Amino acid sequence: MTVTQEHVQAPPDPRALVSPAAFTGITETVLTNNPGMDRGTAERIVTEAIKFEAACAQSPRLRLKPSRVVDEGWHALILHTRVKADLARRLGLFVHHVPEPPGPERHDPGALVRTQDAIRAAGYAPDPELWAGPADGSISVAATCEPSEPPPAGCGADCSNTGPD
Repeated sequence: MTVTQEHVQAPPDPRALVSPAAFTGITETVLTNNPGMDRGTAERIVTEAIKFEAACAQSPRLRLKPSRVVDEGWHALILHTRVKADLARRLGLFVHHVPEPPGPERHDPGALVRTQDAIRAAGYAPDPELWAGPADGSISVAATCEPSEPPPAGCGADCSNTGPD
């Protein structure tokens, strides 16, 4: 009798897509924007933002959107332009942040599910706690931008990604 054991491969580490120094820098931006946030939460948020970027690069026409919490990390990543450009080279596509004015007519209730599915398709496991809907306030972040109905107060015309041009 022969017993075989199925080899289960762990998902890739999204942190490997940026240098340790770059990851720390993006995390510091999240911490600066969110006084009182613990480092572990900020690192999880940045990790999800990198997964989001990878999913957008792999599926640029799916109109993927970050959750309110992940948006905090994605905006921090966007501020680190050299890191963002290097990440684009690694992923093979520059993911643009395409501003849209908020509005109920643009609300896409399936966006967060579709985005998490795209993250899985890119080879990563989404962190479900960070992909909660806009009404979930269990993780407090400075970002208030996520499509909702009606849009949250304070959400300007810079809160969604529709993929690259």
